[in-house]
Amino acid sequence: MPESPGSRWRPLVRAQDFAWLLLFAALAITIPNNVRDIYAIAPLAALAVVQVLEPRIPLDSTRGRVSWIVLKLVLGYLLIGFTHAIDSRYWLILLFPVVTAAAVLGVVGTLIFTLIAGGAYLSFLLFYYDVIIADWNLLALRLVFLAMVGIQASVLGADLRAQSRKYRRAAEQLAEAHAQIQVAEEAVRRSERLAALGQLSAGLAHELRNPLGTIKASAEMLGRTVSAENEVAREVAGFITSEVDRTNSLVTRFLQFARPLEVRLEKADLARALDRAIAMVEREAPGIAIYKNYALEIPPFPFDAELMERVFYNLALNAVQATAPGGTVTVKTRAAGRMAEVAVIDRGAGIDPKQVSSVFNPFFTTKPQGVGLGLAIVSQIVDGHGGKITVESEPGKGSIFRVLLPME
Repeated sequence: MPESPGSRWRPLVRAQDFAWLLLFAALAITIPNNVRDIYAIAPLAALAVVQVLEPRIPLDSTRGRVSWIVLKLVLGYLLIGFTHAIDSRYWLILLFPVVTAAAVLGVVGTLIFTLIAGGAYLSFLLFYYDVIIADWNLLALRLVFLAMVGIQASVLGADLRAQSRKYRRAAEQLAEAHAQIQVAEEAVRRSERLAALGQLSAGLAHELRNPLGTIKASAEMLGRTVSAENEVAREVAGFITSEVDRTNSLVTRFLQFARPLEVRLEKADLARALDRAIAMVEREAPGIAIYKNYALEIPPFPFDAELMERVFYNLALNAVQATAPGGTVTVKTRAAGRMAEVAVIDRGAGIDPKQVSSVFNPFFTTKPQGVGLGLAIVSQIVDGHGGKITVESEPGKGSIFRVLLPME
């Protein structure tokens, strides 16, 4: 699910916010009375606001992170300047920008901002030249302490970022594994449905074959024996025969669906199998142009040419039937790693998004005269090759059926 702009903001109230406000209030109370005015209180209050708001307004870019650090450095510099400058007891406020840099910028960024913070602190010697520190060793100690804390914080920050990346990768792998499990579960459920339907179809087909044969033979005998003057009876007998043939064809498709699939893998040329399937479609639908875009780098590889011709024929025929007269269908191949991909592309009416997940289910069809076994058999054949078939469709813009076959 895409992240909305509001989801980037953290919860409005957090326990650490109250802790920060109490700590900054305690700092304000400790400011000496002789300097406790708006010039000293303002930068301290602004720094408190920045510290509370920073986690709520995350800036993912390096420039955004640097902006927060610079803002803390400026506010800390002002606070020190208004509280006795080089002799300020609040010099430790410079740890805020240094530790923030250590958390988000790494060792190099930490060293840079440590040098900037140290230089800013030493700059008070220029502006307040009348202030003399009794112990120069104390000044050096403060700078060294600032650098040590910064480097230690950068090491901890680097470890934290490494752990964060590790957990993020683990979360991505878990999400990917979960998606694969869902796909596998759906495939298992579909296989179970196909097996159950296959057994049912086989039983019904065998039970229907015998009575259909009897009906057809009786209709043919009726047509031969009825008098030539009885046109109605002869026409009815012809209707019975044609409908029996159509029903027999349907029964044959049921048996093809129910029969255990036997894939005979023999090295064959993918382009030739496609050409034969497209030639059959072109004979049935001469008004639609089928363009071929074959990849030359696909070598002959093992697959059942006869079964795959049936797959390509069904996909190309469906694409042609979905295309308006005068339109075009494209059949494209390419090598996708160790897989050979065949894409059948049409610019027809497309498929309703709610129906896309059901197009390979048995007995699902959008055609008035269809029975919904064509794509189910196609999916069965592709699965038997250890391949994969997918569909991408957008209503009003057409569909793309992709068949992926292992070349090894």
